[in-house]
Amino acid sequence: MRTIERVHDLRDLCDRARAAGGRVGFVPTMGYFHAGHRSLMRAARADTDLVVVSLFVNPLQFAPNEDLAAYPRDRAGDAAAAEAEGVDILFAPTTDEVYPRPPVTTVRVEGLTAGLCGRSRPTHFDGVTTVVAKLFSMVGPSRAYFGRKDAQQLAVVRRMAADLDLPVEVVGCPLVREPDGLAMSSRNAYLEPDDRRAATVLSRALEAAAAEIRAGARDADHVHRVLTGLIATEPRVQIDYAEVVAADDLTPVTEITGDVLVAVAAHVGRARLIDNMTVTVHDDQVVVDLGVVAPDPSAPESPQPEVV
Repeated sequence: MRTIERVHDLRDLCDRARAAGGRVGFVPTMGYFHAGHRSLMRAARADTDLVVVSLFVNPLQFAPNEDLAAYPRDRAGDAAAAEAEGVDILFAPTTDEVYPRPPVTTVRVEGLTAGLCGRSRPTHFDGVTTVVAKLFSMVGPSRAYFGRKDAQQLAVVRRMAADLDLPVEVVGCPLVREPDGLAMSSRNAYLEPDDRRAATVLSRALEAAAAEIRAGARDADHVHRVLTGLIATEPRVQIDYAEVVAADDLTPVTEITGDVLVAVAAHVGRARLIDNMTVTVHDDQVVVDLGVVAPDPSAPESPQPEVV
């Protein structure tokens, strides 16, 4: 594995791989790798020839009162994990390399960024789309892998890539959970032991909502009440939002039919955590996707990604 910091080096290596007939796989991250990140690397390794992982804590997506300075970092551990997953290039630029001047050009996706996390973090997605657009430009034509835990981010990036005709195929990969159900997140490192146990109420609430839908519930308000009612039983968890929305455009729904996203966000101790599930309902058929349990890093197979 090569670790590089310069954009021109990254472009040169990716261009060379494509010129030789290879396909480039790209995993954009902010580091502090867990099994979810590693599953993205495995998916990229399985179906591309040159795997690039970026490691950059993007200041544009943090508001002044958020945790930019405290965001967990482990450069050496991340490099070891990436190398163990067969990554070819770890792109770890400085802030000055990505933003040599304060940017006056930003990328904004209207509508999809207004609700869910965008409601409480109104500047967040502008920072995400701006840095992802820059990274896509640096890497060039490629397949880019994102986890479905960040369902709104995935929807926003897909729309941005489509609207701007970017030569990038966006791949959504399964949400990855700890054995106790907690969705994997770098911010889980903030949780004290009691908060860590309390945080599992989020996945338990999603499972309860899924059980209601499997049993025939189709009223979104009813599912919302089940979701929030269970979360409210845990005093350490303060709900930011709990919503039932259309999976494609993230607009609220009244009836659970077609493809629906059930998403939650909550403050637990120092951490703000998000979780979700997708539900597909056609007639009497119900398919619920709550993600997968963290894979064994030594296992040869990765969960199959969804390509859009």
